[in-house]
Amino acid sequence: MPFTWEGRDGDSQMTAGGPQYPIWFTNLIYHDTLYTLTYKWPGLDEHPCSRIPGFSLEDLNQGFANARFVGPETLRRTPQRRVNHWRVGVVFPELPPGNYPRLPLALGDVYVDENDRGTFWQVLQFGVQNLYDPELDEWLVMDTFEHRPGTVTLPRRCEPPR
Repeated sequence: MPFTWEGRDGDSQMTAGGPQYPIWFTNLIYHDTLYTLTYKWPGLDEHPCSRIPGFSLEDLNQGFANARFVGPETLRRTPQRRVNHWRVGVVFPELPPGNYPRLPLALGDVYVDENDRGTFWQVLQFGVQNLYDPELDEWLVMDTFEHRPGTVTLPRRCEPPR
């Protein structure tokens, strides 16, 4: 299924699937607001546009800044890719290590090109939005990666930022 991630001027739009696939959703960071819109998902009849104000691309990058290095790996696909594996997570409440109960809100394993840290080839992510999915995770595998500005648009179903 197709997956695209486009960005321009601090706005970012990730889209998976499409009208002809079993799933179709988009996540956007648009004018410092995070939007999630699921157009199509098996067994899901409601398709609201969720809006979380006060979340920017800088906030997303801040989360990635706290990622933990897992180690170098080779993705055994064609072609094989040498990558650095990073793990990022969000839990609540944020407490120091110890015997404290925490609720995981999101977890991501990001496989970044060994020679180009601006390129990621594979992502495994789990987040609160995955509660629709009985598998509770999403794999993203890139066949190609282009470094050029894209087009980011707010879907008509989503309320514009205030």
